[in-house]
Amino acid sequence: MYIGHFGVALAAKRFAPHTSLGTLFFGAEFADLLWPILLLLGVEHVRITPGITRMQPFDFYDYPVSHSLLTTAFWAAVVGIVYYARRRYWRGALSLGALVLSHWILDFIMHRPDLPVWPNGPKVGLGLWNSWAMGVALEVLTFGIGLILYVTSTSAKDRVGQYAFWSLMILLFFGWISSLFGVPPNLQSLAWGALTMWIVIPWGSWVDRHRAFLQKNKISA
Repeated sequence: MYIGHFGVALAAKRFAPHTSLGTLFFGAEFADLLWPILLLLGVEHVRITPGITRMQPFDFYDYPVSHSLLTTAFWAAVVGIVYYARRRYWRGALSLGALVLSHWILDFIMHRPDLPVWPNGPKVGLGLWNSWAMGVALEVLTFGIGLILYVTSTSAKDRVGQYAFWSLMILLFFGWISSLFGVPPNLQSLAWGALTMWIVIPWGSWVDRHRAFLQKNKISA
């Protein structure tokens, strides 16, 4: 999954209004932000195998640190605890932990059985990537719902909050579209391309500072 992860992060803003959107993006994308680093270090491995699924050409045969259920749960706890220690905001900590874990759950729906339950353990996945119609529909639906929840929970304070926000959403959407039709020439290009996703963290934080959370959407603590 690609933009669906961002949709979940956008939706989480309603539950944790004092947590930056960039931080929520970090939680939702934590596994995919960690993965290219481990790939470049030779800790995890992938093959480019066109046709392995209908939507993606990647054989994720070895990524136990970033994408096993057990390690994802560990990272979720670490991210949530570190955030709470720094911010003392339990809604944000719970949201971040849940977002880190949600990445594995959404990937489980999309991936073929290549997600390890624990390192060197059994691998699972429902394989929605083998259906263009269902895969695209789930991505768009998840992203769309999250976007609607964020937009109806916040309002732009100025032009940055309006135009920079929508520019980011367009970038994410068309980045996803391009990933459906482009195959990287080699693993180095794949890893370095994946690392560019880090840009959405400061970008999300920047635009979020220029948007106001609407009082009517506040949830009592």
